[in-house]
Amino acid sequence: MTGGAGRRIEVREAAGNDALDVRRVLDGALLEVPEELDERIRAGEVLVSTDDGAVTGALVLDGSRVEAVAVRPRRRGNGIGSELVAAAAERVDGPLAADFRPDVRPFYESLGFEVEEAENDGNGGTEGVDHLRGRLHQGLD
Repeated sequence: MTGGAGRRIEVREAAGNDALDVRRVLDGALLEVPEELDERIRAGEVLVSTDDGAVTGALVLDGSRVEAVAVRPRRRGNGIGSELVAAAAERVDGPLAADFRPDVRPFYESLGFEVEEAENDGNGGTEGVDHLRGRLHQGLD
């Protein structure tokens, strides 16, 4: 993928020395950073996007579920999140799933995810829906 000014953006598995950057990207997007992030990186469950070696985005997988995906604020809108999700979809067997906030629904729908409201309280209700669930049944183009 080519970024602005002809720069080359790559998606790859995170390495141990990417942990701090992954934490910063997730934290900057107000997403929870997994406590076992270092172990998840070693297990190959974390993907990063890089631009000239600098981490611009991160995606954390939990099996076939996207646990978190985030892009640095200045880099949003350039297809980086889409590339991260596409790379994750290629890695899993079967559909790729994600739970997310309603404000990012357009992002997931644009990638082909089927979206539904997720139950939010322990009684099976959806009081003040605060998150959605999506499933991608096919690879991304």
